[in-house]
Amino acid sequence: MALPYKIATLLYCFNEADEVLLLERAQEPNLGCWSPCGGKLIQETGESPYACACREAEEEMGLVFQPTDLHLTGIVSEHGYQGHAHWLMFLFEVKTKLQTVPPPHREGSFKFFNKTELSSLKMPQTDLEQIWPLFWKHRGGFFSAHCHCRENGCNAWTIEESVLHFKAQASNC
Repeated sequence: MALPYKIATLLYCFNEADEVLLLERAQEPNLGCWSPCGGKLIQETGESPYACACREAEEEMGLVFQPTDLHLTGIVSEHGYQGHAHWLMFLFEVKTKLQTVPPPHREGSFKFFNKTELSSLKMPQTDLEQIWPLFWKHRGGFFSAHCHCRENGCNAWTIEESVLHFKAQASNC
């Protein structure tokens, strides 16, 4: 049986204390797990990943962002995630610092966490084993990774691109 391919965005939002905003998911996928907010692209309309991220921010957090407010930090593809689907995820860091925690939403409740608290939270396995470490390592840069998810939990990861920091362009002025 062929698995469906789903395309989604994740929004990595921070406050002034550099704490990350996470959503305790009230729905599948990842029910009961903490993850960045986001959602699936509307493929039928040809929605872009940036437009999807902006739409999801407004729908889930009540915040209006423009594509220029986002930095594409990573692209992660997951082959056979939980045996239900293949995923292609665009990971965006929101450049604007949030001032408050968004109100609860049908998708779940929000809370800010510092970096050291993340390892004690219930999260999807792929987030804990590679996605979060890659995000922190490449914050301000870019990465692309592929995960071949296996039923036994021994996932196989391939880093396809890694740019730790973008260099400033030289100016002749």
